[in-house]
Amino acid sequence: MAALAAVPDLARRGGGKAPALATRDAAEREIRQVEKLGARFLTLGQGLYPRLLAELEDAPPLLIAKGNVGLLDRQSVAIVGARNASAAACRFARGLAHDLGQNGLVVVSGLARGIDSAAHDGALETGTIGVIAGGVDVFYPPENQTRQEALYERGLVLAEMPPGTEPRARHFPYRNRIIAGMSSGTVVVEAAPRSGSLITARLAAEAGREVMAVPGSPLDPRAQGCNQLIRDGATLIQNAGDVVEAIRPFESQVPSTSTPYGHKPEEMVDGEDVLSSVEALLGPSPVPVDEIIRLSGAGSGAVQMALLELDLAGRLDRHAGNKVSLRAA
Repeated sequence: MAALAAVPDLARRGGGKAPALATRDAAEREIRQVEKLGARFLTLGQGLYPRLLAELEDAPPLLIAKGNVGLLDRQSVAIVGARNASAAACRFARGLAHDLGQNGLVVVSGLARGIDSAAHDGALETGTIGVIAGGVDVFYPPENQTRQEALYERGLVLAEMPPGTEPRARHFPYRNRIIAGMSSGTVVVEAAPRSGSLITARLAAEAGREVMAVPGSPLDPRAQGCNQLIRDGATLIQNAGDVVEAIRPFESQVPSTSTPYGHKPEEMVDGEDVLSSVEALLGPSPVPVDEIIRLSGAGSGAVQMALLELDLAGRLDRHAGNKVSLRAA
């Protein structure tokens, strides 16, 4: 009830009159709504609130959590990156998240397309937390509904916004500060210059956390942000051992993965063009054709036909081991 009583005062921070909705009745309605959703409040200054996040000057006074709050007691690492990520980067992010989970780390990300989704998938069995920009009951992007529901059951979803809030552009930087603030370090896997992932990296650095980045081809614009971070002093990451060494300097010996990672293919979004999907997944780095098929969600024949079209157009390079890459312009 102390949190309930504090709501009007929190709304008045910065001066001025509290909004009309910041009333006790409105707060009680929100509490009932959160309880109905099977979620709970985490209050700044209380035991369940993320310890590292509480150190920030602008830490959110209230969070809404749905899922396994016990994950908040474990050390966590954020993995973020491009929404339009290449297949090679998604594969790397999934494998990295899986290996970090095998070493007792919880993976935090933003439940967005691309790298975020791959990171959650890789760490789902060992512990992952999704921090979202809207309400805890809102699925964004819509195709991630199944993934978000899986986190309700086997991971954790955190939201700063009230239930029912649709995410807006202004909400994402606030979401990013939570991701960076609650994690011991942030790993960026593919990021274009001036992207949201670089905002998260900057916020991590400002909070005194480790900033790490995966290098990429200079020919791929999606790698420019990561390469710039490394140039500016971020730790270069090639595997889970590098991450553990950065955030646990006295535990740099990482054992080999004991459990192979497996993942079921996702179904393709209705109406999505196979050719454009395949092209978006390709980059300068060779990637197995089987990985393209798995990530695109399209049938093998459709993907092979798309690759043939790119090959005939002179835009595809084929490599040993049934690997392909996008030819530099």
